[in-house]
Amino acid sequence: MTTWPQVAIAGGSLGGLTAALLLRDLGCDVDVYERSEAVLTAPGAGIAVLAQTSRYLEERLGMPVDSFCSSTNNITFFHADGSIEKSIPHRYHFAAWNTIYRLLHRAFGDDRYRMGVEVASFENTPGAVTVNFSDGSSRDVDLLVCADGIRSMARAASLPGVKPEYAGYVAWRGTVPESQLSGATYAALHDSISYQVIDHGHILIYPIPDETGDIRPGHRLMNIVWYYNADEQTQLPRLLTDRTGFRQGVSVPPGFLDLDVQQEVKDFASSVLAPQLAEVVTSIDDIFLQAVFDIEVPQMAFGRACIMGDAGFAARPHAAAGTAKAAQDAWALAEELERANGDVPAALNVWQSRQLEMGRNLVARTKATGEASQVHGTFGPDWPTLIFGLYAPGH
Repeated sequence: MTTWPQVAIAGGSLGGLTAALLLRDLGCDVDVYERSEAVLTAPGAGIAVLAQTSRYLEERLGMPVDSFCSSTNNITFFHADGSIEKSIPHRYHFAAWNTIYRLLHRAFGDDRYRMGVEVASFENTPGAVTVNFSDGSSRDVDLLVCADGIRSMARAASLPGVKPEYAGYVAWRGTVPESQLSGATYAALHDSISYQVIDHGHILIYPIPDETGDIRPGHRLMNIVWYYNADEQTQLPRLLTDRTGFRQGVSVPPGFLDLDVQQEVKDFASSVLAPQLAEVVTSIDDIFLQAVFDIEVPQMAFGRACIMGDAGFAARPHAAAGTAKAAQDAWALAEELERANGDVPAALNVWQSRQLEMGRNLVARTKATGEASQVHGTFGPDWPTLIFGLYAPGH
């Protein structure tokens, strides 16, 4: 008879919740520790939903992807004058980060989701791993899964030489209700993921569910991601200094971007973007910013602890695979633990080999797309890895 392990999960975002649900389904005793004292939110954050991201909701909860995602049927590239450069028939699904989080959190429940509890460190001991919390308490478990994000405590402690590497550009983000757009702009954009390539950069715009999860066309939000080169020494510090004067680390959340910077973004949009795309950008009340980083790790398992999602590999967003990668890390972990009949070290050994290869390949592919767009100017509708995918374009 298999004895399934006791599991602690550091980080209660999408990857941590997916791991918690899958390991609990397997028979493990699972607690999630989320350092935030408030329910997690990511206002204005839209995501492309790949199969791995929605897999738990579809397979285990019986929720069709079209019940919680918006969708588009075309990839459309625009010229600066608003005419269409190329339109490619292709169906995508999109969601708000908040929508996926709410569904996964609801499925896991609140009883074992420990908010305001931060995992500060861990130590492997014979047959267990000791998890130490920031309040001075500790507990022993059989497996510690660290899904603690791009600024991971576990990665910093276990791989001190691995640091996030700034890619040389940022992503402007934001949303505006479709209902606020002109009829012509809505008609041009509502059924597409819309691109425009500019000098050393590009923008993409697509519809996501609104704050309530409404996916009806005309009731959704139009979401932008605009990649903009910013020198690390001369420009990035100003962009990351918010309107209160505080220097943020890797992003400036909605409501905090310096107002002069926000106006500069809107003025730049008016000068270089197609009228339809410029209307979306200039209509956004609160533009926010995320600096783009690469992280590659040589190791993901450390005794009875492991790192997953952005705590391991952090890839540029160009494959739209960040949430899918975290979810697949979780699925692979559950699969290997089941194959190993609950033997944690054996499972982690095989799991690590699988996920290291996946992470390296994804980072390499997204780096190539980023260089094509932001440096070489070769990105466009015929770019060979244009289609989103975790393992390969479209896969």
